[in-house]
Amino acid sequence: MKPFEIFCACPPGLEPILEAEALEAGFKGATATAGGVSFFGLWPNVMRANLTLRGTSRILARFAHFRSFNLSQLEKQTRELDWHALLRKDVPVKVDVTTRKSKIYHAGAAKERIERAIHERMRLPIGGEDAIKIMVRIEDNLCTFSVDTSGTPLHQRGHKEAVGKAPMRENLASLFLRAAGFDGTEPVLDPMCGSGTFPIEAAEIAHGLLPGRSRAFAFEHLASFMPERWAELKSVQTRHDTQCQFYGSDRNPGAIDNAKANANRAGVGESCLFTKASISDLECPKGAAGLLIMNPPYGARIGDKKQLFALYGALGKTLKTRFKGWRVAIITTDMGLAQTTGLPFTTSSAPIPHGGLKVRLHQTKRLT
Repeated sequence: MKPFEIFCACPPGLEPILEAEALEAGFKGATATAGGVSFFGLWPNVMRANLTLRGTSRILARFAHFRSFNLSQLEKQTRELDWHALLRKDVPVKVDVTTRKSKIYHAGAAKERIERAIHERMRLPIGGEDAIKIMVRIEDNLCTFSVDTSGTPLHQRGHKEAVGKAPMRENLASLFLRAAGFDGTEPVLDPMCGSGTFPIEAAEIAHGLLPGRSRAFAFEHLASFMPERWAELKSVQTRHDTQCQFYGSDRNPGAIDNAKANANRAGVGESCLFTKASISDLECPKGAAGLLIMNPPYGARIGDKKQLFALYGALGKTLKTRFKGWRVAIITTDMGLAQTTGLPFTTSSAPIPHGGLKVRLHQTKRLT
């Protein structure tokens, strides 16, 4: 079989961070592109990418390309694809079509023709919640067929049952940690930890745990699935010891209970310490300095923005006084809120989509 393009999606603005992760993980030729990272490979590469890449939200296998200028041509060419090599007759499929700058301009009509061609060729059911998703992009009359190999979005690691308001997705937290220079060899503290995503993700990285170790994937229901190879890939999971501790605090006792439960489910409870504390009560952990990273309220959906300026001001004062030697990374929508902390930020990221908003990662060097 010839290598095909494998596309790993991530939030726009973080593609270079995911590219660095993919190259480090041994995916040769991984290159940042709009909305993700792509490289060429075979089905074992697809399986390993789903299992090991922390920063991606979804992995697509782009298995066919052809030019098409009308619906009849599209249906005929779709029917001629080697669907038996990809799909199982007992697993339903659904089709999602986007079209841009093409003679085939009606996405709904294209979807109907593609679904009919697949059904006539394979005699398999169309639609349903558990269906394999075939994604078709028609741009400048070029049709690109992809299959979603992940299924449930990859930020759902299989451990977090309890979440609070405006949760940080795990894959996004992983990318922010990497962008902030975290490599698993230093403590991490989140003073507004909510359900504990940052400390838990940092602890998993430090222990070398694979992000996909506890969940299932859509590729397991494809005709191309290789169960023996999959078992072999999963068997390489090892757990490293770490001397680092990962801390989270929150003023909400319910959030602390949730974070502890989530950490235990992820198998990193012994490396995470969660405590109930407000910003004014925040204390610097003993031992080596590390990274303080947080995703505080923005005021766009939760709370009153005017009150947040006082909160950010108090936060900055606490950190400058008590966290000398630590690096600080703050995620927020508002440059004014970040500046209110009075912290000496040296870098700010490009705007990154998060929860319907655009956020930036603001970073300091070690506080003096």
